[in-house]
Amino acid sequence: MNNMDDMQDQAAELDQTEAGEQAEAGSNELAALREELAVAKQDVLYARAETQNVRRRLEKDMADARAYAATGFARDVLSVGDNLTRAIDAVPADLRSDEKFKGLVAGIEATLRELDKVFTQHGITRVAAMGLPLDPNMHQAMLEIPSNDAEPGTVVQEMQAGYMIRDRLLRPAMVGVARKPD
Repeated sequence: MNNMDDMQDQAAELDQTEAGEQAEAGSNELAALREELAVAKQDVLYARAETQNVRRRLEKDMADARAYAATGFARDVLSVGDNLTRAIDAVPADLRSDEKFKGLVAGIEATLRELDKVFTQHGITRVAAMGLPLDPNMHQAMLEIPSNDAEPGTVVQEMQAGYMIRDRLLRPAMVGVARKPD
């Protein structure tokens, strides 16, 4: 009968060992599943963040496209304004009061005012230059002019007006800068 008891004891030990192995295997499997879940959650968080970043970039690009869509056209039209200004400047003062030229001068000046109004409506503004220190981000120095009246590096002549479209430079102002006389 001892053999029978020994066999039962061994069977019970085997059952306990198998149960322990199964429990350990189940525990390992559960840990692996938990690890996979944590990785999947992290991947979802990264994907959400990336989607949000893409959406923000797209919204910014769309806003920039709307705000600066007229940039090329505006650059082209600036030369029209320059030519109108040159036309006004070319009319001598004595002819401006002449009845034959008065209407022409008034018409060109009205066209210039209308062009300035349209520029303003579309966020296009003139760059300030005269009397200011040279700003290489806004001004393009074309020549140096000897001057005792102005500090060196100060804009004393504007050959061509510069313009901004909202917060971006459309065209730099072409200027003459003061320097100390020789």
